[in-house]
Formats: sequence, C-alpha cells, structure tokens
Amino acid sequence: MTHDRRKPSRQDSNFRISNRANRSMSSGGVIVDLHRNSTNWAKVVDDIVKLERKIFPKHESLARSFDEELGKKNTGLIYMDVDGEVVGYAMYSWPSSMYACVTKLAVKENCRRQGHGEALLKAAIQKCRTRNVHRISLHVDPLRSPAISLYKKFGFQVDNLIEASTYLNKMIIQ
Repeated sequence: MTHDRRKPSRQDSNFRISNRANRSMSSGGVIVDLHRNSTNWAKVVDDIVKLERKIFPKHESLARSFDEELGKKNTGLIYMDVDGEVVGYAMYSWPSSMYACVTKLAVKENCRRQGHGEALLKAAIQKCRTRNVHRISLHVDPLRSPAISLYKKFGFQVDNLIEASTYLNKMIIQ
C-alpha cells in the first residue's frame, strides 16, 4: 500500500511523541520506543516474539529472526504498553532517504478495536516522516480486511499485488 505525503492535519497534531521521554499516551496505553539499551529489552522482545507467533502464519513471522531484524541499521520498533503489558507493536525501517516501510503492525486479538493499532500506525508514520521520506510502503494479506481498512483510513492505497507463496497487497503513501 502507498501513503501520500501530505501536510499534517488537525488529526495528526493530536498525537505527539515526546522527544524527552520518547513516550506518548494514546488509546488507554503508552507508545514506547524500544532501544537496545532499555532495561526491559529482553522482556519486551520476548513478549513481541510470542505475539508474533500467535498472530502471523509461520511464513510471515519474524519470530525466529526478530532480534536480528531489530539489529539492522535504520530499523525502529515502537510498542503499546497497557499497564505493563505489551499489547501491540509496529516495526518500521527507512532503507533509503527516499522511502520507508512499515514492516510489521500487530495488536493482541483481545485488545483490538480499542485504538491501539491506529495509534501505533500513526506513530510509525510519524517516525518515518521524521526522516523526510517521500514514500512509505507496507505489505498486507488481502484477506486481512480490518487491516486494509485501517491503512486506507491513513491514506494508504493499493500499489500492486505481489505473487509469492501467498498473495499480498503492496500499499503505499507518498
């Protein structure tokens, strides 16, 4: 899917990430930047790997290589903390100065429809935009209609269908 580069709207200004603490209150939880030097790194990564295994089919899961993915240059991860529990996360990267990718977005099944996914996507887009990229992309299984609806709400558009072992929509915003 594709995302169009646009001027921030009034809706965008409602969500800000504090530079001082790299945290933001949202949808009943706190969005936190995960850094390798965080004291809770191991616990958070373990919680995310468990979530990854539950949500994504084996061929889509990064559970086996999650720590390796997080170690890559120009990769970031934010997660939603609700009362000390990781209820969702978003991983993003900016492979070049021209574009960025939201590589993962997941929310625990029993925590969906509470605004967590929307808050995480909004924060991930903002993180990517701080790199002054012109385009943000993501891949989504076309059968995940709630996810596609969320992405379209943020201005993503289907760019093309990717044929692999399964079919994925590539969506982008510019």
